[in-house]
Amino acid sequence: MSEDEKKPEDKGAVADKRAPTTFRTILGEKVGMTQMYGRSNRLFGVTVVKAGPCSVVRVKSAQGPDGYNAVQLAFGARPEKNFSKPELGQFKKAGVTAARWTREVRVLDVKGMAAGQTVSLEGVFKPGDYVDVQGTTKGRGFAGVMKRHGFRGMPASHGASDKERSPGSLASRRSLGRVMPGQRMAGHMGHVTESTLKLEVIKVDPRENLIFLAGPVPGPRGGLVTISETAKGQKYYTAPILPTVRKDKMGNIIGGKKPTKVAPK
Repeated sequence: MSEDEKKPEDKGAVADKRAPTTFRTILGEKVGMTQMYGRSNRLFGVTVVKAGPCSVVRVKSAQGPDGYNAVQLAFGARPEKNFSKPELGQFKKAGVTAARWTREVRVLDVKGMAAGQTVSLEGVFKPGDYVDVQGTTKGRGFAGVMKRHGFRGMPASHGASDKERSPGSLASRRSLGRVMPGQRMAGHMGHVTESTLKLEVIKVDPRENLIFLAGPVPGPRGGLVTISETAKGQKYYTAPILPTVRKDKMGNIIGGKKPTKVAPK
C-alpha cells in the first residue's frame, strides 16, 4: 500500500505515536492545591498539575545545523487566528495542532525522538519519583523593602515621623560614592522564572492527565509549569532503614552492650 492509498485514520495513528518513556519532561498547567493521603497513610499538601499531552514540534541534534540536542514541546489550546503565519507553519510542518505554549528542553540524547510524537504522563512518572518544577512566579508589582526583602523598618517612636517602612541609609559614600549593583531597594517584585527542586510525586492519573506533587509550585493557577526528572542524585523516594532491636522472651535486649558500672569516687 502506497502513502497515497493510506486511509486518513491510519495517517492520524502514525502522527499520534508516543514518545519514548526515557524522555522525562512534560509541560503542564497549574490547577491548584489540596490535601491527600500518600505513603504510610501520611497527609500531604499537594499541588495539582494538569500535565500533557504535549506534542513534539521539533527535534534539534548536535550533528545538525543547530549544534545542540533539544526537543521543542507544545501544550495547551489556542485559536489559530491568534498565531502568525510563520508560527502556524512550524506546527503544520510537524503535523500537530497549534498550541498555546511552546518550550524548548535541552537533552543529552535525542535518540528515538521525532516531530509529531506525543508526550504523556503514562509510563513516565510514578508515585515516589522526585521531580523538578519550573514556573513563573506571581507578579507583585512595585513593592517596598519590607515586603520585597523582609526589612524590619525604622523606629515608630521617639520623633520618627513617617519612617516606619523606610529602608534607611544606603551607605553610598562609604566606598565608591555610588549605589553598588545588587543593593536591596524597593522595586519590581515577582514575575521571575523560579525552580522548585526535588518534589515527590504522590499520585498520577493518566486518564485525566493529572499529577499530584507534594509541596508548592511556583506560579498562579492556570500558569505554565515544566515538570522534569530531578537533577539531584536521589531520583525516587526510599524508605529509611530503621535499626531493629532484638529481644528475648523476658524482654531483655539481645546483642546490646550492657552499661558498665562506674566505681564511686
